[in-house]
Amino acid sequence: MLDLLAQTGLNAVYAASYISLVAVGLVLIFGVMGVINFAHGELFMAGAYVVVAVYADMHMPFFIAVVVGLLFVGCLGLLMERALFRPLRDNPLGGLVASIGFLMILQALATMGFGVRMEFIPPVTQHVVQLGENISIPLARVYVIVAAIVLLSALWYFLKRTRFGWALRASAQDPQAAELQGISIAQTAKIAMFIGAGLAGIAGALTAPLISVNPHMGHSVIVTAFIVIIVGGVGSLEGAIIASIAYAFVHTFVTTFYGGVIADITGLSLMLIVLIVKPTGLFGSADRA
Repeated sequence: MLDLLAQTGLNAVYAASYISLVAVGLVLIFGVMGVINFAHGELFMAGAYVVVAVYADMHMPFFIAVVVGLLFVGCLGLLMERALFRPLRDNPLGGLVASIGFLMILQALATMGFGVRMEFIPPVTQHVVQLGENISIPLARVYVIVAAIVLLSALWYFLKRTRFGWALRASAQDPQAAELQGISIAQTAKIAMFIGAGLAGIAGALTAPLISVNPHMGHSVIVTAFIVIIVGGVGSLEGAIIASIAYAFVHTFVTTFYGGVIADITGLSLMLIVLIVKPTGLFGSADRA
């Protein structure tokens, strides 16, 4: 029984790692730009398909494919910022609707390029890290965990210790005051969109060999990300990380012992309970930050 609990805990750490990358990217975009990007799950999907194309089809090294995925999806984010969100800066609802349209475009492009079938990528490594007689974790999952820790730590340093990071935080807290101080809202929006999209892209790229890749895989990811953000508090990066960990552990343990349907219901119930007790989320406030 202890071995099963430990193994389930490892699985939960892996799930928390990629969920937190997606959720933090979505929170960063919303915090700086004030727009809800419904296409964020499709950016996760795009990162996975880059690995299908570069690693599985072109037989390039896996980590080169991951870097290409990060850069490609980051540039997709820049395209969205310039073509969709910047013209609709003063119309958040319009930006939301535009992101839904872009979501459908990305799904259609993925279907045209790769078909509707599920892609199963050859594993990047057959190695398994053995932590006990009955406790193990595939090395590919370790890559996801390590990448999440490194990238989120780098993001924390960027936001807290660099001038560009200070500019992003200032733009999120009070865009008008930031603009009066000489901060370019357009530039901070570009940075936020590139980083936020890139985090979703690298999450999809790293997990591609561990899951089935298909044009609609972003749906479950974006639903999970929204649950996490609501629980953690809209606009709170720390809340998104903590809520990702809590949600991943609850969902993984309930899935192991009671099944996936009960786990989904439990996750939604957790969100409802938090909203009833604290409508702004665990770490959120009444004002967007």
